[in-house]
Amino acid sequence: MFILPAQKHGIRQLMILKKPALYTDLYELTMAQGYFLSGRHTQAASFDYFFRKLPFDGGYVVFAGLADFLQSLEDFEFQPEELDYLKTQGFTDEFIDYLKDFEFTGDIYSVKEGEIIFPNEPVLRVEGSILETQILETLLLNTLNFESLIATKAARIKQAAGDKPVVDFGLRRAQGLGGLQASKAAVIGGFKGTSNVLAGMKYGVDISGTMAHSWIQSFEDELTAFRTYAEHYPDSSILLVDTYNTLDIGVPNAIKVAKELEEEGHRLKAIRLDSGDLAYFARKSREMLDEAGLDYVKIAVSNQLDEHLIKSLLDQDAPIDLFGVGTKLVTAYDNPALDGVYKLSSVNERPTLKISENVEKITLPGSKRVVRYFNEDGEFYRDGILLTDEEDITKVVHPYIDFKYTHTESLKKEELQQQVVKNGKRIIDLPAASESAAYAQKRLSQLPREFKRFDNPHIYKVGLSPNLRKLKDELIQQKES
Repeated sequence: MFILPAQKHGIRQLMILKKPALYTDLYELTMAQGYFLSGRHTQAASFDYFFRKLPFDGGYVVFAGLADFLQSLEDFEFQPEELDYLKTQGFTDEFIDYLKDFEFTGDIYSVKEGEIIFPNEPVLRVEGSILETQILETLLLNTLNFESLIATKAARIKQAAGDKPVVDFGLRRAQGLGGLQASKAAVIGGFKGTSNVLAGMKYGVDISGTMAHSWIQSFEDELTAFRTYAEHYPDSSILLVDTYNTLDIGVPNAIKVAKELEEEGHRLKAIRLDSGDLAYFARKSREMLDEAGLDYVKIAVSNQLDEHLIKSLLDQDAPIDLFGVGTKLVTAYDNPALDGVYKLSSVNERPTLKISENVEKITLPGSKRVVRYFNEDGEFYRDGILLTDEEDITKVVHPYIDFKYTHTESLKKEELQQQVVKNGKRIIDLPAASESAAYAQKRLSQLPREFKRFDNPHIYKVGLSPNLRKLKDELIQQKES
């Protein structure tokens, strides 16, 4: 693609939301006022962020959105016009006065952006007063759920493409300004770049683009359109060859222009196919290009691609060099939401949980951390959820089946969470999208292939420490008695 180098001037740190405080659900504010008016707003609390169900019938999730959430949190304050609006919605003057000086002063612990995560494990923990931890819920869920979903879809698409580069073309089909975060998440998931220029500036990712059919239609004929474009971009032209007739007109005209460029010391970069039988057209185009001595000209394809269609194309040995993926990436086609949740786990250092008739929905109490265990080949083997004050344990047990457990004494282990905010202040550097992308690829390489396959992937096992399992069972018995 026509790729421009990434910006390196810190512009990626521009805010997604200049005023994020009202980017929330009403009940977060009504609960906050309730805590305040009842004198409970300073009680200590802890919330966990986790998700319950894997998207796309897959085997993992790529965690994304942490940098954007932390960046938004730094500007989380109520503006005068926002407080005026809240007055019109019936909030009390006393509570409005409190919000004038509101700022988050708590602590946040999180896994790294780009980490590979699994259902029901606490990915991120927020500690502070119950009012301030509650009021962050919607912003946190909106950011982490969406970016993690898109990063996961991108990782699956990249897996299907193998060593072929993939570029995000989805902005025009995205849900409003979510397209900005989607472009960044796509890069974290493994995409080479994006067509989204603002994302390129904001996040420092490569931007890429070719031409539209309208460029070709605006000229008297296709050959003139190709020649004019190549004149302006002699070393980066990618010619869209399917406006009128791909094999009879488009590819032959592209060959003519490529030969003319050669005479001037330049090279046509690629042609792009955007309709029809992509495998057939790619094969025929490759034959025509090679016969003309243009074996260096690449073939790019687009048009409703996803991981399944890309896999099918490559299984057919279609000679495709680059994929542009849009709609089915940014809309997370066939799984439009990640069911991440934010649940209270302690109040005033008292562990608490939510009980459900569905055992998978019973939450885990107390302050917790996540440990990852590795097999002898350095691959992910198990994750264990432990209480934060626990020392080394000898086994992790199944969350609700008594006889299932895994001994951990001989396994290499790694703590997944780190503190990212202390006393309301960020204490880590915000990772660039490229850093999170590199980390995600490293971690995906450590995930055994059984969990990455598209059909019937293995279920990755996440266990509890015996003490956490005991605490959970005791609290359930207390609540039911």
